[in-house]
Formats: sequence, structure tokens, C-alpha cells
Amino acid sequence: MGETLNASELLNLIFSYITKISATRNHDEIIDILANMSRELTGADRCTIWLVSDDKKSLWSKVAHGIDNIVIPIDTGIVGCSIAQREKIIIDDAYDDDRFNKSVDLKTGYRTKSIMVVPMHNEDNVIIGAIQVINKNNDGVFDERDLERLLLASTYAAESIESALLLKEIEQTQSELIFTVGSIGESRSKETGNHVKRVAEYSYLLAIKYGLSKEEALLLKEASPMHDIGKIGIPDAIINKPGRFNDEERKIMDTHAFIGYKILKDSTRRILRSAAIVAYEHHEKWDGSGYPRGLKGDEIHIYGRITALADVFDALGSDRVYKKAWEDEKIFQLFKDERGKHFDPKLIDIFFENLDDFLNIRKKHKDGYNG
Repeated sequence: MGETLNASELLNLIFSYITKISATRNHDEIIDILANMSRELTGADRCTIWLVSDDKKSLWSKVAHGIDNIVIPIDTGIVGCSIAQREKIIIDDAYDDDRFNKSVDLKTGYRTKSIMVVPMHNEDNVIIGAIQVINKNNDGVFDERDLERLLLASTYAAESIESALLLKEIEQTQSELIFTVGSIGESRSKETGNHVKRVAEYSYLLAIKYGLSKEEALLLKEASPMHDIGKIGIPDAIINKPGRFNDEERKIMDTHAFIGYKILKDSTRRILRSAAIVAYEHHEKWDGSGYPRGLKGDEIHIYGRITALADVFDALGSDRVYKKAWEDEKIFQLFKDERGKHFDPKLIDIFFENLDDFLNIRKKHKDGYNG
């Protein structure tokens, strides 16, 4: 199923699993739901979620579609290799790989062919396990798009498992998934790293300093990671082009704002309705020269104005496929020049008045291991 999902279907699938996870606090049930989500996202026949034992010497499968739970040494096989080397692995035929242990197949009569494994790591970058999917549907093989979706699942799985183990509030886990879903639009360009997390933190700081209530600032913090979700509807050749767009490519790229709005606008959830505003208006400009509607000044929702500044600050200061990161002084000069043009002048003033706080956020969430 995974390879046939369009952008809207993908989001509906993800949020259907959010609902299921929200309905339980049981650790085993959460892992079972996560395994089913991973299998469905990637179009796999089976999924196994492996967890590292407390003594760090073995791996145990809490969910293994089609077989009983098992325990193996941590340095065993393809999964062990993925964890030890912190590598994402795609194999077209397991029997051609010396790391594959055929004993389980011989015992069950199942024929393992294609395999994909992604390690799971927590906020401290410690590997806590791995997700393994087996046998792409219709005798196919896993590809980069499947890997992108399994990475999405692995990020949420790690956060959910840790949250369940620590008995954290399920709302916190859902909030983390919003960041992960928002990363879909960004993850297709690997340079973006923690972009959505930094944008969320910048947006919260700007909102508080602007005078929004803490409740509304937190709402924007949770909604802002979805600002570029519409990019999932843009062709890979355009998203990852290592250079400037031509006029036609620019027109296509600019549609991502409306695509994101269209995906989110009909939700009954307040956070997603807010995210729809952010997606639609964060490319508008204070002087009316932005897109997609050419809104001007206060016609632009404050969520859009705040996210616009946060997004541009982070984008300019980060390496991308089409450019190197700008020096800070060059960014600061642009902001001064664009005060009252691209950006709300009050927000620019707030930015410079709290510059150290913005730089500390960037340092705290600097790009690093992203797998």
C-alpha cells in the first residue's frame, strides 16, 4: 500500500495512528500499533520492532509479524549491523547478503527477500532499537521513498516507546509527531536536519515577545513545523535541484503553500487549522509582494508573519542542496533591509532585541545525526 499513498492519504494514515495511540497508554499496545504503521507506510508484508536490552548485550523483538518474540545477540545479523554502525540498510534479496541468518526462514517456511532496517535513537542520540520491514508487497523492492517513510516511523516510534516507558503524557508524544510529520516536507533535502524544531522554537520566542498568550504561543510552536508540509506534493527533481529554479519550476515550487493549506484546512483539530494558516501565509510579505495571495501588513495572520521570519532566519543560516549557509552578519543586514518590506517591522525589532536567545536556540538544535 505504501507506494500508492498520495500526500493527503499519507497524512490521514499517520493521524489515524495518532488516534489509536492516543487511546492507549499500554506499552505493548503502542509498539504493536507502531509496527502496523511502519508496515502500512512502507507497503511491507511484515515488520519487526527490535529493542536494545537494558544490559546493551542483546536485541529483543516486542512485535514480529508472523513469528514469536525472539532474543538475539546485539551484534547479530543485519539488524545488529544497522545498530552497531548506525546505518540505514536496504537489501533487495536477503539471501545474497552474508549477514542474513536463514535459520528463522527454515524454521517457519517463510521466504525473506527484500529487507529495510532503520535504527531508532532517542533525544540524546542513543540507539534504543531498530525497525525492520520485510518483503515489499507485490514482490517489489524497497526504495528511497520507502526509506523516508520508515525514518518517519522510526523517529516517532523511538519517541513513543520512550514516552511509554517513562509514563509521559500521551499529548507530548502527539506533539512530537507533529514535528515529525512537518519534517516530511523537509527530509527530502537531507541538509535541513533540525530545521522544523528550530523554527518551532524561534516561533514560540517571537510569539511570547510579541505579546501573544502562552497558550497561543504554544499552539503556534506546535503548528509551525507543518509550514512546508505541502512540499510532499512537489516533484523530487524540483525539491532537490542543486541550483536556482527556472520560471516554470518556481511556479510549481510556489504551489506548496496552497497544497499544505488544502491538506490541513478541513481538520477539526485546532492545531491543524492553525497549521493550515501557517502553511498558507508564511510566504506572504509585509509589503504585499509575497505569495500565494499577495496579502499585505496586518492582512497576514500573525502566525504567518512570525513563521516567515523564523523560517527565513533558519533557512539562510543552514546549508541546503542549492546553497551554503550565510554568515550571520549577512543575514542580519538582510533583515534590516527587509524591515517593513518582507517582514513585520515589530518582529524584526523583537528579533534584534533578543538576538542572543535566537542564537542559543540555533546552537542547542544544531544539525547532526538525522537517521
